[in-house]
Amino acid sequence: METPYTFFADLAALTAVPPQDSILSRTLINTDTHKVILFSFAAGQALSEHTASMPAMLHFISGQARLTLGSDEMAAQADSWAAMPANLPHSILAETAVTMLLIMVKKS
Repeated sequence: METPYTFFADLAALTAVPPQDSILSRTLINTDTHKVILFSFAAGQALSEHTASMPAMLHFISGQARLTLGSDEMAAQADSWAAMPANLPHSILAETAVTMLLIMVKKS
């Protein structure tokens, strides 16, 4: 019987070896209601400004990054968390190796 939940004891361990010069992503969950992606950034890598068609949350697990939400730029590090509405321009620049969880909320 399939369990009705998903559990990861250590998200950081899923990307234990950071990429040397790229961004790696791993989809952990993709259902009708949400999608969860674990990102691992090498230092200096960036997601250029873009928007998403659904609300999303960012949870920084490790590292240091510059996060831009709309016209606001801020430092993000382990345990930083942000919630964004759909269509908000945003970008991320990894200042060090960064592990980040992206949670997208699909319309029901």
